Amino acid sequence: MSTKYTQSPAGASRRKLLKGAAATAGIAALGLPAISLAQNKPIRIGMPTILSGRVAMLGIASRNAVAMEVEKFNAAGGLNGRMIEMVVRDSKGQPQEAARVARELVTGDGCEILWDAEASSGAFAVHEVAKDLGVLVVHTCSETSSLTADPKLRVPTAFRCARQGIHDAIAGGSYGAEIAKKLKLTRWMSISPDYAYGRDTTAEYFEYLKHFNNNIEVVGQVWPKLFQADYSENITRMVQGKPQAVYSCLWGGDMTSFIDQSNIYALFKDKQFFSPNLAEYAVLTAVKNVPPNMHSGNRYLRSFPDTPANAAWSDAYRAKFKELALNWSWQNAAGIGFLTTAMKKANSADGKKIAEAMRGLKIDSPFGADGTLTMRADDHTVVNYAIGYGSLTNKEPFMTNQVNGKWDQIYALETEWKKRKGWA
Repeated sequence: MSTKYTQSPAGASRRKLLKGAAATAGIAALGLPAISLAQNKPIRIGMPTILSGRVAMLGIASRNAVAMEVEKFNAAGGLNGRMIEMVVRDSKGQPQEAARVARELVTGDGCEILWDAEASSGAFAVHEVAKDLGVLVVHTCSETSSLTADPKLRVPTAFRCARQGIHDAIAGGSYGAEIAKKLKLTRWMSISPDYAYGRDTTAEYFEYLKHFNNNIEVVGQVWPKLFQADYSENITRMVQGKPQAVYSCLWGGDMTSFIDQSNIYALFKDKQFFSPNLAEYAVLTAVKNVPPNMHSGNRYLRSFPDTPANAAWSDAYRAKFKELALNWSWQNAAGIGFLTTAMKKANSADGKKIAEAMRGLKIDSPFGADGTLTMRADDHTVVNYAIGYGSLTNKEPFMTNQVNGKWDQIYALETEWKKRKGWA
């Protein structure tokens, strides 16, 4: 059974919805069972995402994973015969466009749920639309911690199924601190994108790097714009700063451009480089030459977690789409797992009922640290996903000497962090 996907044009059809309502009234007037029409009505989910520009890979990877998982749900009969229909729109990576598209998906296209596959720059905008319209929203790409950690932003019907910056910062800071002790790396710089994710995640990383190793000095930070084309000025500043180690949470096309341009300046020749975003097929297959001395967290790799379930899912994705799964792929696939499980548990497509069923929900998943994922009840964010750091190589398995993140440690330090910020 195929899954219906709609690439909805702008200004979609309120007239269609009114016409449909009139048709339903006509059926009732004839004495026919209108309930059967309601039972067969598709569950429309609106998906704003980035499908054009330098980071279109984010939207394509997200859409692919959603398509694969929704197809399985529909093929198994959907929700009591009701099938999911995705309505996908391109935000072009512009926050204001993401907000406009999200609103139109609900008010014009008749979508009952928003599937926010935007980078953090757009996710906050979609979040506000969902809050205003009172609809269920699942964020699947934004990693900025405050989106779900800050109680002022919390919405009862908003959930995040994406890795979170604070989790990466704790696991990555612990790993980086051990390497720094071993290699005596005391002088550090950073280069991260100049928006919420880049600023927040970099601050969190250095906080925990210093927590685990107090012999660290940050001697400089540079902040290129998101989707910047030329990094020569930033690289020159880093060469002049003479750090022993560099941290970066650049991602996707920005990361590949930065590495390729840095190789021209031999930036990595005598420096260790740390990033949560390197071990990603989009980066690894695009970079012409992976420099030495690079360390990464896992984004998505077939070999991490190294389990038959993860390998099988990765292989199925590659066979279906003729390309490798990315970090956004697993996050969106896991999100559909939570959504459809909650739908069945609630026996409803009503957003408020699904939200109630999703709080604290635990599902089996190939992406879990122990084969399971949990949607945490208090802040509506996914936890217990596979997280680890290791040395980067230029061939499979790409990440070696992996050190698994310790979730008991992550939970404890995250709780302290929230208390210091007044969020717990």
